[in-house]
Amino acid sequence: MTTTDTTTTPVDATADAAASTPADDLETVRLVNGLSCELPASSPLAKLLKSQRTWVGPDAKQRLRILNAAKSIAIVGASPNPARSSYFVGTYLQQSSDYRIYFVNPNATEILGQPAYASLADLPEVPDIVDVFRRASDIPSVIDEALAIGAKTVWVQLGIWNEEAARYGEEQGLTVVMDRCVKVEHARFHGGLHLLGFDTGQITSRKTIR
Repeated sequence: MTTTDTTTTPVDATADAAASTPADDLETVRLVNGLSCELPASSPLAKLLKSQRTWVGPDAKQRLRILNAAKSIAIVGASPNPARSSYFVGTYLQQSSDYRIYFVNPNATEILGQPAYASLADLPEVPDIVDVFRRASDIPSVIDEALAIGAKTVWVQLGIWNEEAARYGEEQGLTVVMDRCVKVEHARFHGGLHLLGFDTGQITSRKTIR
């Protein structure tokens, strides 16, 4: 009686697994050292690497230069609701800076006593900074809008992170700041916050020198 050896070697098993993985299921993930590799999108390693932040935006000195050079800021996703963070940031910028502030919200007509615009394309000028209060999944479309009007800087607010969108924006020539609050950064650089982020109590309606 003869028997058939059905044992698959580890090499064979690896080859079979690779062959059975559709190309569409492979995902390019970027490593901390800047290199990238392709892994099955459903693999635990791919999910772990994707969750880790490897993109690094402008440092503190660069952010200060961005804020000092800017003359106008458009707040995309601005809300007329006083409980929303965009309203608070808009209030601060109106009262404690010399920036020309524009509010972008297609569902509002007025915010903080100023007209609300339906889109970036409707603004009377190209803003120096596009400050974004939108979901992470909306960031790519905002970047495209910013590029379409010739804006140079997209500043994504604190708590919002889309690494792929940030890399895309940079590839298109944009300066991208992400997961940072314009109000916090401006106040910290101009005496309103301690370097560790604590409120110094010095923020008033008095316009500060930028």
